[in-house]
Amino acid sequence: MKKVRPKKQFGQHFLIDLSIAEKIAGSIKGHRNVKKVLEIGPGMGVLTDFLIDGKWDLHLVEVDRESIGYMKEKYPSLKGRIIEADYLKYDVGKEMGGPYIVVGNFPYNISSQIFFKILPEKDQVVEVVCMLQKEVAKRIASPKGNKSYGILSVLLQAFYTVEYLFDVPPSVFDPPPKVDSGVIRLRRNEVRELPCDEKLFFRVVKQAFSTRRKTLRNSLKPMGLSDEMREERMLDQRAEQLGVEEFVLLTNKLEGSWKL
Repeated sequence: MKKVRPKKQFGQHFLIDLSIAEKIAGSIKGHRNVKKVLEIGPGMGVLTDFLIDGKWDLHLVEVDRESIGYMKEKYPSLKGRIIEADYLKYDVGKEMGGPYIVVGNFPYNISSQIFFKILPEKDQVVEVVCMLQKEVAKRIASPKGNKSYGILSVLLQAFYTVEYLFDVPPSVFDPPPKVDSGVIRLRRNEVRELPCDEKLFFRVVKQAFSTRRKTLRNSLKPMGLSDEMREERMLDQRAEQLGVEEFVLLTNKLEGSWKL
């Protein structure tokens, strides 16, 4: 089979180290009896080779036509389970038809967008094991109070237990990226819904980090603070100082002040 060319427009950096691929596949813990696994952007199937052993009901989603042709030839047993689509624009949840696990070497240029797509499907996506730019991986796994702690940290940690697993150097890719990579694992926690208005919670978190160097009093000003909320001592802090529970409390305080 002809080798697939990594394409810049798709942010492709193909993993070529089999031991790393095996380690990523082995990092999937599984969630109860969920066997469906969706690999995003399989490329030339280096990771796929360690997922197709029969343990998982494997599905692939790929946008690169050259890669799709290669995968169909390499894995005839996956006929009907290779989704030829842009993951960000496709209703994958409907296709999977139930809870599933996401795994992959995420393209650096869309890794954050992938997570923002996973969040609304959090009750279907029970686990994620992925490799992405180390800086982004560290940010997602970061605890409050850390400089790298941000929007994705809060939103994902609200619904998932996040673990940073291991570093991956540029030398194990073709072509080598200019940055280090990291592998993280997210496992769905027991929170079915937050004890606040979730849409407002998302808005508050995003607005709070929009000017992260400012206090919350200043960064949340565009949302319209009541006189009562302007005196709220919680707003003396910066966004990175608040964990999920504090953001839930802040969301409820804001909503309550608007109802007065």
